[in-house]
Amino acid sequence: MSRFAWLGLALLLALLVPALLGGSELLPRLATFSPGLMLLLLGMIVLCWVINAQRLRLLLGQQGERVGQLRSLGVVMATEFAICTTPGGSGGPLTLMALLHRERIPASRSGAVFAMDQLNDLVFFFCAMLAIAGYALFHRLGHSQQSMLLGSALLLCAALACVLALLRWRRQLIRASGNLLRRLGVAEHRRRRWARKLLRFIHALADTWRLPKRTLALVFTLTCAHWSLRYSVLYLVLQGLGVDLAWIPSFLVQMLALSAGQFSLLPGGAGAAELTSATLLAPLVGSSTAAAAILIWRAVTYYFYLLAGGPVFVCLLARPLLARWRGQAG
Repeated sequence: MSRFAWLGLALLLALLVPALLGGSELLPRLATFSPGLMLLLLGMIVLCWVINAQRLRLLLGQQGERVGQLRSLGVVMATEFAICTTPGGSGGPLTLMALLHRERIPASRSGAVFAMDQLNDLVFFFCAMLAIAGYALFHRLGHSQQSMLLGSALLLCAALACVLALLRWRRQLIRASGNLLRRLGVAEHRRRRWARKLLRFIHALADTWRLPKRTLALVFTLTCAHWSLRYSVLYLVLQGLGVDLAWIPSFLVQMLALSAGQFSLLPGGAGAAELTSATLLAPLVGSSTAAAAILIWRAVTYYFYLLAGGPVFVCLLARPLLARWRGQAG
């Protein structure tokens, strides 16, 4: 099955879940949603892109001067489009490395920037879980909210354990990967090339760690601003539908739903994210409201990424590659 057919199937599943959940009440619920609020939500996503573009330039350090503000915004939009259209977001780092390579930034450096960006995200969610756990000590949470909090905490602990294991036993992992490649019959010169690339990535990651503390603090502050905006979308959608659900359960619903989408390996988690969020949200707000909220939430945080990022991806990556291919063919 081609990538586009796989993406089409995922999008069909994504639309089918809220349609079946909401039934005949879905369209009347959607009709009550304010167009002005919808524009506000889309503006929040645009602001998230601007924030991420600034994060990218800061993490690149002096090399970030090669990437202008408008160019970095395009890189971010194209990268997130690739994340939304590939299994598990695997196309994101490849797209980022390809685009930054045109700015004479080596793949090791752009890969280290992507890894550092993901680590910042992980630290933010860990801090958010600690804050929510502290809130739960002084406020009574419902059984479903406690279950969501526990599930989120387990996911974060597993992710942090993997990161710490990679850092602690990185040399053993490099040796193990080399032994695995040798057993698979990979030629020695290819194994050496792989080892050199891996070492360059590790050195680039270390250089990123050595950025000024003020820069790293600013990057983390922008990370907090980005995810606070992104994870406020579902809360505002529910408010627009006339449901007064607290921010914390809406945050937990999004976190678990998007995590399930990542583990499903479907493009953008389409289908899996909707099904998980429907399972968690329907008992809190009702089926029809949950269906409408999920459809609007995903329209803002997924479909909008496809519609806005697709043309940027084509202009920055696909069109130059096509032009090069035509030039070689000619």
